[in-house]
Amino acid sequence: MPWYAWLILVLALGSIIGGLLLLRDTAKKLPLTEEQLKKVHERNAEMDAKDAEDR
Repeated sequence: MPWYAWLILVLALGSIIGGLLLLRDTAKKLPLTEEQLKKVHERNAEMDAKDAEDR
């Protein structure tokens, strides 16, 4: 493979990895109230029970 193909390949991989690292660094948790958190846990428990029932 010619040198410029390797250069394009390295640049593409570098931009993908850089984008993923940037996304990871800028991610932050959502500030949920206790009530919202409780609803999320209840919904997750319902979905888990429904999935177990379907199997």
